[in-house]
Amino acid sequence: MPVQMSAERFEELVSDALDQIPPELAAGLDNVVVLVEDRHPDEPDLLGLYEGIALTERDSHYAGALPDAIFIYRDALLDMCGSEAEVVDEVKITVVHEIAHHFGIDDERLHELGWA
Repeated sequence: MPVQMSAERFEELVSDALDQIPPELAAGLDNVVVLVEDRHPDEPDLLGLYEGIALTERDSHYAGALPDAIFIYRDALLDMCGSEAEVVDEVKITVVHEIAHHFGIDDERLHELGWA
């Protein structure tokens, strides 16, 4: 059964996960916003998504670009978890996973590092 949790509590968990990012990495989060949404409209089981241009791909044409976005999908995460403790863990994993994409780390490398 999916975990029941208020939107406020879930956003608090996302904020807590962001606070756990090492300061040297947090400083590298350049022109990126983190948003919580219910679900991805086309992929309802998707947990998170990075939309933007990774730091490793930016060039002189990037100046003035709109912020990159990291989406964390609340309902998909709550559906897959059986307890609040699981939600805490999965939110942290999802936030780290999407931030890694901002730094140009692909899914294959994330799997190698244990952040699948």
